[in-house]
Amino acid sequence: MKPIPTNAASLNSSFSLPLLFMHLSCVGVFFVKGGWPAFTIFALMYVLHVFALTAGYHRYFSHKSFKTSRAFQFILAVLGTTAAQRDPLWWASHHRMHQQHSDKETDVHSPRHHGFWWAHIGWVMKRELSTTDLRRVKDFSKYPELLWLNRHPYAPAFILAVLLLITGSALNVLFPNLGVGGWQFVFYGFFLSTVAVYHVTFCINSVAHMYGKKRYEVDDDSRNNWLLGLLAMGEGWHNNHHRYAVCARQGFRWWEIDLSYLILRMLAWFHIVWDIREPPKRLLAERRA
Repeated sequence: MKPIPTNAASLNSSFSLPLLFMHLSCVGVFFVKGGWPAFTIFALMYVLHVFALTAGYHRYFSHKSFKTSRAFQFILAVLGTTAAQRDPLWWASHHRMHQQHSDKETDVHSPRHHGFWWAHIGWVMKRELSTTDLRRVKDFSKYPELLWLNRHPYAPAFILAVLLLITGSALNVLFPNLGVGGWQFVFYGFFLSTVAVYHVTFCINSVAHMYGKKRYEVDDDSRNNWLLGLLAMGEGWHNNHHRYAVCARQGFRWWEIDLSYLILRMLAWFHIVWDIREPPKRLLAERRA
């Protein structure tokens, strides 16, 4: 595999322009009502999307760290796609490439070789990375519904924005004293929330490979970062993850809060997910040399 070119000439407009549009649209929050309804829909969509990406795109589609039904698999796929980070086949194919070449020159988003901003956001705008290598995701590319999402990666996000507009408008009619509005839901629940999720998840590729503590000696620069552990619902315990990538739990100590793992455990009570892979005891007792 050859290193990906980092020059501006290879930008992919099909993703860089929507990404720019999403960021610019956040200005709309200054022209709609704020207050608790706005912050509630922001927080709700933020948590829903981070969970869909961390537990769905990352731990399930990329690493198969638990099992679930085909129906819930599709629910995770759709929820993740509404976060406007493309579809699970594209996401998992590139993450598996990263995991195989982590912080080597061929890593698609290594800050060691290409700098912070490339690792954070530059790589997602490259034309060479806009396609999906289905050979890397043969286990999931056999499902036609996931292939459909791969061909229409922005359709669920658009539908979500429309649903938020309709829901907010309906609530305004039914409960006019609540201070809820359709465009309020769109700007806080879709644009602002989605951009916040962008940068929290992007920070795992950039910040979590530069700042934090290394508990385990691994072949890359992955770090445990407590702030990202909270904001990314467990993904910030990144050095733990790179030490044992196939487990669903990334917070290895009691104080390493991993909300995504806790939610998966709750779902297991209802038999929605099962066979959750845990880190072995020997690994939990291991210390950095």
